[in-house]
Order: sequence, then C-alpha cells, then structure tokens
Amino acid sequence: MSITVSGLTKRFGQTDVLRGIELGVEQGELVALLGPSGSGKTTLLKIIAGLEWPDAGQLDVNGQDWLRLAAQERRIGFVFQNYALFPHMTVRDNLAFGLTVRPRAERPGRAVIAAKVDELLHFLQIVDLADRYPTQLSGGQRQRVALGRALAIEPNVLLLDEPFGALDAAIRRDLRRWLRGVHEATGSTTIFVTHDQEEAFELADRVVVMGAGRIEQIGHADAIHDHPASPFVARFMGATVELPVTLHAGRADGSGLDLSALERRALPDGPARLFVRPQDIAPRPDPAAPWRIASRTSNGAQLRLVLRHPDLGEAEADVPRRASAAEALTPDAAVRLTIEAGTIFPTDRRPGAASAEPVPLTSHKETAR
Repeated sequence: MSITVSGLTKRFGQTDVLRGIELGVEQGELVALLGPSGSGKTTLLKIIAGLEWPDAGQLDVNGQDWLRLAAQERRIGFVFQNYALFPHMTVRDNLAFGLTVRPRAERPGRAVIAAKVDELLHFLQIVDLADRYPTQLSGGQRQRVALGRALAIEPNVLLLDEPFGALDAAIRRDLRRWLRGVHEATGSTTIFVTHDQEEAFELADRVVVMGAGRIEQIGHADAIHDHPASPFVARFMGATVELPVTLHAGRADGSGLDLSALERRALPDGPARLFVRPQDIAPRPDPAAPWRIASRTSNGAQLRLVLRHPDLGEAEADVPRRASAAEALTPDAAVRLTIEAGTIFPTDRRPGAASAEPVPLTSHKETAR
C-alpha cells in the first residue's frame, strides 16, 4: 500500500503538534519517523492508524481517502511500545485475537485461524511459547508476540510506535535485525516511530527527521548525517559544536581554526556558523593558537577534550586515545583545531530574516571517495 500525506495539521489546545506535513511512502517501503519527544511523530502515526484525526489535510492510501474510514476499516497492524498484550490470554490466543473479532461475514473458520497462528508461531520462532501467558515472557518475547498479533490480520499497513523502547540495548540490536528480516519476508508497507538514530538508520529504507511538528529532512543515513538540511537536524545528528566563521570567496575562516581541508563553495561573503561533531575536530599542538585544552578525560577508547577560546568559549573534541598526536594533547596545551567535516549555514544579517539554506563542508578526502 502506498501512502500520501498532504498538508496535515493537528493542534492540541494552543499547541501546534503537526504543521503541514507532506509525506509519501511507497508500497513495501520501511520508513522511520525519527525525532525527539514532542516532535509530532507519534501523533502522525496515530492519524494514519485512525486513532487521532487531523484538523486539516489529506491522507490517501492507494488512492483511497482514509480520513473517511474508521480505524477498524483501515486494516492496520499497530504495535505499541508497551506491547498491549492481553494478560489473561495465552500467546496462541493473543495471536488469534485480531482474526476472531472480525465481523462474522469476514471471520475465518476456526481451522483457518488455527493454521494461521501455527504459521506465525513458526515464522516468529516462538513455537515453544504458544501456551504461555504474557507474564511468563521476556520483553523481547512479548515484542515478538505483539508483532505477530499485528501481522495475523495481514494488515494493509504496519505501524510501530517505539517498538523496542522498553528493551535493553543488546536485545534491541537483535530484534532490529530480526524485524528487518520480517519486513523483507512479508513485503508490508511499514512505518515506525523512534528517537534512536542508530535504530532508524539500521532498519529503515528512508528516515523522516521531525522537529516541532515539521518534517525537517527526508533521506538515507549517509545523506542526513553528512548534509543536514537545517541547524535542528545538524544538532540532532550530533553536531553539538557551533563555531562562528566568516565566508570570503567561497572559503570559511575562523579564529584558531584550520579549514584548509574544506572545499571552496559558491557562497556569499559574510558571517556564518559552522556546525561540527566532536569527533570531526582534530586538535593540533600550536604554541601560537588561541585554543587551549581545559580538561582531558578518557573512556578507554576515546579522549574527550574540553577546549577553551578566550573569546568564543568552550568546545569539545573526541580523539582516539592511541592517536599519534594524543600524547601531546595535555591540559593547558595550545592547539589549533583542524575541522575535518561539518555543515555551515550562512547568517542573514537582516533583522528577522531566516538563515540561508545549509551548505555541507566536507574534506577533500571524502569528496574523492
């Protein structure tokens, strides 16, 4: 099923939760809605499911207006973060539930339902759990049952709301790989909500980054990571160091910064702001440089350096502990900062004017790949 969302808005009280959402999802695609709490991703998922209604906009699935359909008419498979299994039912009965409550005219016979449940038990690799109750299952096992119950009705669209949010990291990694295999085997059109970047990029065909009720960027992992479309995306993707620079003849220049590895860009001259990740900052000892190492800590693999500039304040850099230059990076050492990758946004100096479109800065090494 292909999904088209057009101009979708939703307000709760005085809060705009969705602000003109435009999104297309192709048949058989797995799309992640990624963003912090309050970005509107769960509300969008619930509108697609028929659990919320928008104030304006359109929702078409295979050319059909789904805003005219009640939730039960959409044949949606929905997996909640808290599993929402029926505690008084066995795994087998939980899997069968969606089929047994269909209208009588559409309800399969008992033998057909039993066969479908057996098929799911084998497909989900939980045959030995069939007669257990939810309280007798681990979190990962309950999540498999919840997904199986959603798949039992052969949904038009599969929706998952933070499906692994309540699980520990190791189980989440295992289930991510498993869910990707399930998706490929079923070919279902799937949308899932997460605030976990690793989860979104490992699982999804495309990632939709949301912030404050808007879609900030849509794309694949590498494109979003290397070329964030806005300061919001840059910060969300880990570009937590922001440095003032000046653009001149397509080159960026900043106090105590070595930007020589960055490509020349066709940009207007003037002030700008550089967004860079701590791991993309390489401090180099330089007695004449204005930056100094304020503190140095280690987690075994990486050194975390707090860097201080007399006018610009502090920045952080992550350096491999075994790097050849690491020994010289001691507290109070003067350093110049080599920026290996980042994103720059020209600053519009007119009062109230919005910033210009982002301009990705990459090293020549990356460009040559």
